[in-house]
Amino acid sequence: MERVPALDEPLKKSLGPATAKVMAEALDLHTVGDLLHHYPRRYAERGELTTLADLPLDEHVTVVAQVADARVHTFNGSKGRGQRLEVTITDGSGRLQLVFFGKGVHKPHHDLLPGTRAMFAGKVSLFNRRLQLAHPSYELLRGDSEEAVDVWAGALIPIYPATTKLESWKIAKAVDAVLPSAVDAVDPLPDALREGRGLAELPDALRLIHRPRTKADIATARERLKWDEAFVLQVALARRRHADTQLPAVARRPAPDGILDAFDAKLPFTLTEGQQNVSKEIFDDLATEHPMHRLLQGEVGSGKTMVALRAMLAVVDSGGQAAMLAPTEVLAQQHHRSVTEMMGELAEGGMLGGAERATKVVLLTGSMGTAARRQALLDLVTGEAGLVIGTHALIEDKVRFHDLGLVVVDEQHRFGVEQRDALRGKGKQPPHLLVMTATPIPRTVAMTVFGDLETSVLDQLPAGRSPIASHVVPAADKPHFLARAWERVREEVGKGHQAYVVCPRIGDEEDQKKKSRPSAADEAEKRPPLAVLDVAEKLGAGPLAGLRIAVLHGRMHPDDKDDVMRRFAAGELDVLVATTVIEVGVNVPNATAMVIMDADRFGVSQLHQLRGRVGRGSAPGLCLLVSEMPEATPARQRLGAVAATLDGFELSRIDLEQRREGDVLGQAQSGVRSSLRVLTVIDDEEVIAAAREEATALVLSDPDLTAHPGLRTALDALLDKDREEYLEKG
Repeated sequence: MERVPALDEPLKKSLGPATAKVMAEALDLHTVGDLLHHYPRRYAERGELTTLADLPLDEHVTVVAQVADARVHTFNGSKGRGQRLEVTITDGSGRLQLVFFGKGVHKPHHDLLPGTRAMFAGKVSLFNRRLQLAHPSYELLRGDSEEAVDVWAGALIPIYPATTKLESWKIAKAVDAVLPSAVDAVDPLPDALREGRGLAELPDALRLIHRPRTKADIATARERLKWDEAFVLQVALARRRHADTQLPAVARRPAPDGILDAFDAKLPFTLTEGQQNVSKEIFDDLATEHPMHRLLQGEVGSGKTMVALRAMLAVVDSGGQAAMLAPTEVLAQQHHRSVTEMMGELAEGGMLGGAERATKVVLLTGSMGTAARRQALLDLVTGEAGLVIGTHALIEDKVRFHDLGLVVVDEQHRFGVEQRDALRGKGKQPPHLLVMTATPIPRTVAMTVFGDLETSVLDQLPAGRSPIASHVVPAADKPHFLARAWERVREEVGKGHQAYVVCPRIGDEEDQKKKSRPSAADEAEKRPPLAVLDVAEKLGAGPLAGLRIAVLHGRMHPDDKDDVMRRFAAGELDVLVATTVIEVGVNVPNATAMVIMDADRFGVSQLHQLRGRVGRGSAPGLCLLVSEMPEATPARQRLGAVAATLDGFELSRIDLEQRREGDVLGQAQSGVRSSLRVLTVIDDEEVIAAAREEATALVLSDPDLTAHPGLRTALDALLDKDREEYLEKG
């Protein structure tokens, strides 16, 4: 029988079924290797743990301290049916009370004598205005002599990400049991790379991260383990890029005097330098015989749609078709409307009055009527339609193209890799791919999350765009500020402009009783978020009475949504009260003001996206962020950061620093599990950039990794089994 590699050994064999079950359920750890890669979150020295002086309320903590005092209190009569043990512990920085009740009193009363040192773990609660741990778990730290205690005192105690069912020291004991297996760890890093960069060997790094003697040990281990994470991920992405370069594609070059030239000739403005440079990168890619895979990042309003449309027209010139995939029907309809308006008679192919080089532009969404849908499908299969704009409906089996040459995906983070691939599978040969995002992504994140795409950045705003002034409106502290906000909206409407009011919720939910999670922070967090339907009604009857107000949200019938958007775009409405359906792509240059209610309920990047809907014309934009959160809260600080800068890249850094990086990766790179434990994409820029270079070179020389079995094993572990084909698909 083949021997199971030591790190693939199930934990129940080493730790017993009971512990293994808790490890699997609570921490998703199943093998010896999983446990060895469950690294300590931090390390404590005596008096340097969560100091008792500043314990966080309502959090699970682990502290090391000495018992100062222990007393049993009896209540409910003299027979001691009710007993309470109160233990006071100290770590030099402060004191904390531990409380044990009832039958749980006897053992701690015996163990926790004054002078005893121990580790305690529990949830910090408040009783009689004093912090306490009720029924904490504890582990005595015994030493046979003073010397042993001093050795312990100087040692670094690993504190593991733990749960109520599994305290940090129990995880530490389990790690002790499996740590000898680290010698069998298969090293994913090639020897030359490891030696060239002076990195520790993997078994040593695992030993040092779990049982360091000094802080230098921790640094050595972390540096090595960061490289593992960065390098394995970059190899996965480099292999995908390499596989893509091996695929055949039809080179698409615009024909001279074709539809692209005709379109450029009728543009009423000149392209910005940025648009010209990015267009050149895209056209160079389109002219090659393997598929383009490019990410187009552009600030809100930087003119990405124009760049994408010119690329689509270049493909039509070459005899092919181009498809644009949008995440929502509102956005697909909006793109269809703006593209046909920009193209004019060039979008009227086959129609009376259409220009001689014109093509047909069709819309395809799930809610279209049968006749319109049948005609759209026919126009695609015959090649009559050069351009199609649609939602997920484009991916369905029934949709056939005459010759699909380019796929443009709008708002990448709304689409998984599978959907991208499904649409790409519609071409006779793999079509070229252009992915657009208005969420600015710091360079390292782009290299990590979208590492299978080349990146172009549009960072100039087109001429004629106006700056947007942003202000926080503290509705609870200063109610008159909110009253002034509505006056500002009336002033903008008085000048002939329009406004958006954005709310986090629709308001027709069946279960209105469900409260948001209760929080000690503030009453503002306890109430349900403000809702579109309620706010629209109150504004119409109150501060905005007499103005033409309409609502827009995701549960409206598609025809009604389109009608409201059309009326707003035509200037027939003054104020649109909406959910975040307006977050991407909605383009109404006459809208100059936006009031975001409960702005603290939105993420930093989302607020930046929403704000980009105003100031799209020649008049300056105004964005008011309304919040009831108190000034000192992190939520208010976030809003302050958004109000202080219009630089989306700076805001995305702030956003990322406030969230766990794994979420970013897990959300966007669906083939890669949240695998970052020691690597942080913001702080480890140099490691990621160097790992990408090394990975690209290695994959170029050995695409199948035949000479690197350890790396192949690490790659298999990184990729979910059912996603293995994600890399192979191309």
